[in-house]
Amino acid sequence: MAQGALRGPSDYSGEPHRHPSLRINAKEPFNAEPARRDLVASYITPVDLFFKRNHGPIPILDDIDSYCVTIGGGPRRLSLDDIRRLPKYNVTATLQCAGNRRTEMSKSRKVRGVGWDVCALGNATWGGAKLSDVLQLVGVPYHTEITPSGGKHVEFVSVDQCPEEKGGPYKASIPLGQATNPAADVLLAYEMNGEVLKRDHGYPLRAIVPGVIGARSVKWLDRIDIIEEESQGFFMQKDYKMFPPSVDWDNIMWSTRKPQMDYPVQSAICSLEDMSAIKTGQVTVVGYALSGGGRGIERVDISPDGGKSWFEAHRYQKQGVPYVAGNITSDKWAWVLFKAIVDVKGDIEIVAKAVFFIASQFLLLLFCCSSLSSVQHKASELQMIKSTLNLVRVHLAQTL
Repeated sequence: MAQGALRGPSDYSGEPHRHPSLRINAKEPFNAEPARRDLVASYITPVDLFFKRNHGPIPILDDIDSYCVTIGGGPRRLSLDDIRRLPKYNVTATLQCAGNRRTEMSKSRKVRGVGWDVCALGNATWGGAKLSDVLQLVGVPYHTEITPSGGKHVEFVSVDQCPEEKGGPYKASIPLGQATNPAADVLLAYEMNGEVLKRDHGYPLRAIVPGVIGARSVKWLDRIDIIEEESQGFFMQKDYKMFPPSVDWDNIMWSTRKPQMDYPVQSAICSLEDMSAIKTGQVTVVGYALSGGGRGIERVDISPDGGKSWFEAHRYQKQGVPYVAGNITSDKWAWVLFKAIVDVKGDIEIVAKAVFFIASQFLLLLFCCSSLSSVQHKASELQMIKSTLNLVRVHLAQTL
């Protein structure tokens, strides 16, 4: 890192301004998400309403002209201008914190971590150079699985100072084959929704790894190293892993599981927050659905009776363009929004289920909640029942 260019401060005195409507889940470090109604108000999430996920104070850039990122673990350093001179790509992709819907998971079993509702994600158009082009520039060819020296992973190292790393930088890695594959659309991004990145979102340069949990899209880049094994950083080795229900904090063995990468298929109902306001008649159900790894959403099913019967919701991305999973006109790395009309005639439990084209089942403990999204309405009381949005039930885990 160029001395004095990009640095991770030791306190929170220089934090940026945030939108007042964000729901704050933690102040220091700052972690916040938008209201449900704001999240699904548009296909592209406004920058100010995009969720904020941080592990320490927001880094400060003192001098953009002296900023460089070291590539390949060697002496090659690229300035932001060097990266801007490479072909620019715009990739629309949904980023999601692996802890999204953790509050809901805690109703089934107590878990640790930031208490996210259903809005720890957002959909944006990211602009930047493809990582495959950057690596090609420094001598790593496209579609390289292993380098002559044995490198098999690309590690992103931030200047973000994390208590979990004992004051060291945040870091995470992806397989080299993914990093050198142009079709994977991994970016070194310097723009978000057509604007220069904001500090909260990684200014001046961040990684965007589409279809993968947000923890791998490292912000505030300092180095990009090619390494033999997966990153040994805390957030690759002792966090963001999937374990069966038999595991708890007394018997957990982190080394027995691989780091979480692709997020699972999932859906969430974002309307009907105030069930007490619902009256007999028609109600509009609105929410989102997405699947990791670029797998399209084949359909979103809605049940008005707790899963006894189903009908298909309307899915959409861009206005005026029909959404077809896997079609060239659709954004494969992005969520779809859905809408359905449901008749309320009495007691009712509305359930949403996302389906993609590869059968899959997920029973999850700590991260990547993919249970069916459910709301209940009891006509006799006109109030929200204890079971609320996105109720976690093992027997209703997403089975496709």
